[in-house]
Amino acid sequence: MKRVFSNIGVLTTATGSVAVSGKAQSAVQTTENAWLLEQNGSIAAIGTGNPPAADEAIDCGGKLVTPGLVDCHTHLVFGGWREHELAMKLAGKTYLEILAAGGGILSTVRETRKASEDALYQKTCGLLSEMLAHGTTALEIKSGYGLDLETEQKQLRVIRRIKERFSDVAATFLGAHAFPEGMDHEAYVEWLCETAIPAIAEDGLAEFCDVFCDDGVFTAEQSLRILNAGKRYGLTPKLHADEIKEIGGTQAAARVGAISCDHLSETGADGIRALRDGGVIAVMLPATSFYLKKPYGDFRGMIDAGVPVAVATDMNPGSTPNLSLPFAMTAGCLYGRLTPEEILTAATLNGAAAIGMADRLGTLEPGKQADLVVWDAANLDQLIYRYGTNRAAAVYKRGMRITGKENLWND
Repeated sequence: MKRVFSNIGVLTTATGSVAVSGKAQSAVQTTENAWLLEQNGSIAAIGTGNPPAADEAIDCGGKLVTPGLVDCHTHLVFGGWREHELAMKLAGKTYLEILAAGGGILSTVRETRKASEDALYQKTCGLLSEMLAHGTTALEIKSGYGLDLETEQKQLRVIRRIKERFSDVAATFLGAHAFPEGMDHEAYVEWLCETAIPAIAEDGLAEFCDVFCDDGVFTAEQSLRILNAGKRYGLTPKLHADEIKEIGGTQAAARVGAISCDHLSETGADGIRALRDGGVIAVMLPATSFYLKKPYGDFRGMIDAGVPVAVATDMNPGSTPNLSLPFAMTAGCLYGRLTPEEILTAATLNGAAAIGMADRLGTLEPGKQADLVVWDAANLDQLIYRYGTNRAAAVYKRGMRITGKENLWND
């Protein structure tokens, strides 16, 4: 079965199968009057002018086509919502103050523990459908709203069910998201290392292990202990760091060989050097900064220093209940001072690299998966400029449409 996507006004894509930084992050390939030939879910060829013959022809209407977006940091499986915290935020309460009052992560933990696996699965399917409609074709999902083995496994089983149906979903164990109420901190770290991580690994429920390393949560030393325990059981390290305060998280990420270090809104020059020297991808979360009215982080300094930058939604019920990666892309351009080309690379190739998928997706090149978005935009600049409305006209996964009448997700 061959499909040809023809009448592509502008095809814009990063290239390669590894994360890129510096000038390479802006070096996207732009082809006008293009066509793309898909065969058996993969890209067979790309060219210009008259398209080749195929079993099915799809007219892209002279619109912009890019790779499918890759959302490499989400918390998509959770119980309840936290709209009641909006008034607290408006009254000036900080993230840590809300957490200390029993809100924040701990509020969602209580709701997630109460929810059944099937209820969480159905809710996540609905959220993912909305995310796909905005152009996301691959993503990472974290646990972290259980803080006990039963609920963490329940979340990860939901992720596995999603992955069986949709594929290209990375699962991350984030048992170190917060400390359970009433539990000694050192005892919890030991439990994570000696009990939870071995059990999660034995069940094959996750590929990555993550820790929230920040002021008021896990220290750099505790983070290293947890991530090294994860490595012993085959889980690739990731890290939340420098969202609230620099406490050595970037250095810990470099020491443990983390694939990515995320948030980084407070990271300074020493942290940037640590990420660069450790070969760590910086995952920036501008929608979170927007919602919390916090610093966005030094996107520009990271790219210029040679750190690959990715961008993700951080979708979660508290600090950024947003499913639109294009919104995060626009915020990254405006407040991170990235060019549209740099932000496209951040949301495709570098995002794929941050979850170990850049060998097969994140760019439009022969041999890669035919994951692509047809945008209601004439060019990349217009896509970034037109924020606040969904510009995804059609979204394709392995050449098959997953939005609109032919939706393969909501069957």
